[in-house]
Amino acid sequence: MNFEPIHIFQPVTVLAFWTMLVLLQIPIRRFRAAFKGEVGPGDFRFGESGRVPPHVSIPNRNYMNLLELPVLFYAGCVVAYVTQHVDHVLVLLAWVYVALRMAHSVVHLSYNHVIHRLVVFAISNVVLLGFWARLAWPLWR
Repeated sequence: MNFEPIHIFQPVTVLAFWTMLVLLQIPIRRFRAAFKGEVGPGDFRFGESGRVPPHVSIPNRNYMNLLELPVLFYAGCVVAYVTQHVDHVLVLLAWVYVALRMAHSVVHLSYNHVIHRLVVFAISNVVLLGFWARLAWPLWR
């Protein structure tokens, strides 16, 4: 397989589409809960009230997670491409980061075991730190 710097945007697009899939879970779960009478429109007037059951609020929280720290991933990929510092290692780290963020979402949205979620989240943060270290090294030497 020929390596091209633009390959750094493949994991970016996967994570972006994953984020949109998680976003889609928010109205699906809210409407299901509304049809079951678990929530009403007033429960979402100022975010989510305390009446909103966890199975309804978790997708929203996971969606917010996908918009917080991953912004550093997205920015790093653009910086890597613009500065022409994309290499095989950086692309590999990007894919590992995306896989871990997706795994975090799967745990969060399914059985939601806090320790499992924490471990995946922490490892993804270490990978993101490694990604930025790999990116920053040639920029600072």
